[in-house]
Amino acid sequence: MESPKAHILIIDDDTAVCTSLKLLMKRAGFTATAIGQPRQMEAAIREQPPDLVLLDMNFTIDTSGRQGLRLLEQLRAQQASVPVILMTAWATVQLAVEGMKMGAKDFIAKPWDNQQLLASIRTQLSLRDAAPPAPPSDLGFEHIVGEDPAFLETLAVAKRVSPTDASVLILGESGTGKEVLAEAIHYQSGRAQGPFVRVNLGGISSSLFESELFGHKKGAFTDAIAEREGRFAKADGGSIFLDEIGDLPLPNQVKLLRVLQEKTYEPLGSSETRRVDCRIISATNKNLEAMVAEDSFREDLYYRINLIQLTLPPLRDRPGDIPLLAEHFLSSFRKHYQRPELELSKGARQWLRQQRFPGNIRELRNLMERTVLVSPRERLEAEDLQRHYQSAGQAQAGLPLPEVGKASLEEMEVEMIRRALQYHQGNISQVAKDLGLTRSALYRRLQKYEIPYES
Repeated sequence: MESPKAHILIIDDDTAVCTSLKLLMKRAGFTATAIGQPRQMEAAIREQPPDLVLLDMNFTIDTSGRQGLRLLEQLRAQQASVPVILMTAWATVQLAVEGMKMGAKDFIAKPWDNQQLLASIRTQLSLRDAAPPAPPSDLGFEHIVGEDPAFLETLAVAKRVSPTDASVLILGESGTGKEVLAEAIHYQSGRAQGPFVRVNLGGISSSLFESELFGHKKGAFTDAIAEREGRFAKADGGSIFLDEIGDLPLPNQVKLLRVLQEKTYEPLGSSETRRVDCRIISATNKNLEAMVAEDSFREDLYYRINLIQLTLPPLRDRPGDIPLLAEHFLSSFRKHYQRPELELSKGARQWLRQQRFPGNIRELRNLMERTVLVSPRERLEAEDLQRHYQSAGQAQAGLPLPEVGKASLEEMEVEMIRRALQYHQGNISQVAKDLGLTRSALYRRLQKYEIPYES
């Protein structure tokens, strides 16, 4: 019996590009569907689930690639196992790095080479077919790097509670590795064979909260053209990671509390009560105790998620771990980018230890990867790293703070956001990273202070 042909979904607003790609796919033995606008994506996926997606990065005159990255994020949330190859005529190293970090499998510049594109497609399809649906082997505690005493103490507690079903609250600044720790707890537990479902609560609007977490029935609201499974249903038998729980509005805290207390929920538009069995792992960079005192976070929800509390120290408090982490990332990049001779000089390690890295481990990893991608040398020196270091603190070095009483904290926050936007030329992801904020938290501040920006 002949095996079914792989189906390729092409998302590009250029009709000529779509026609050319569809013809190329047909000649290569694939089937293909082409759509011109992001809003058509969900319908196309429902009609014929793709085996691979070719995704353009821009759908308006904006050439920043932000639209494509947002669509990539949606694809990864809905179709995590489907490989995505990004395509753009406005390729930059930074855009390629960011796309790959968000889960894209390859990055092809236009005009493309037919043989190179087909080779990439076949490679990704073969890797997907060969990979068994087993838990990742590199998400245990043995792959978490650090020797700082406070960090090791947190890790020891995490290891002890992993085999239990205790709810865990992970505290720490943005970029300190809260999600990595949550994954390790899940994959070292008795639920390791079950799903690990991530939910960014700060990125879900209030109007979509119930639909995202509990699912909805067809016709439950205007755009509910099909039944949808919620995140809790997907996490049944495994663990659910509630990231940025401190950003959850009070009305939605009540709805979340019910499912945590009773282990039951009702999909939007349904009267059927469903049970769920999943472990709760939460994380935030907020001070929840202070929020409880201010009545902006429910006390009963706080104690429900806070049976075990783990705090990850910022990278500036564990400078001795910075070279260890840098070497760990470099080891990964040697394999990924097929550069086995890569190494850090002694001067580079010393320079790294002296940096504060407000974006923490995430910022350090991005710096290492950016330097590896751009530097032609196999031995990375301090000047190679300095050339690509984009810290907000570095950008603002030498700018004096106003005298006490001359500006409020709010005014200083507004000024710092404006300076970061100007320095990074409106790159929201980089601004958020350097200010130690999530993208959603930065967007809320931009709206609150009415700071103009390009989305």
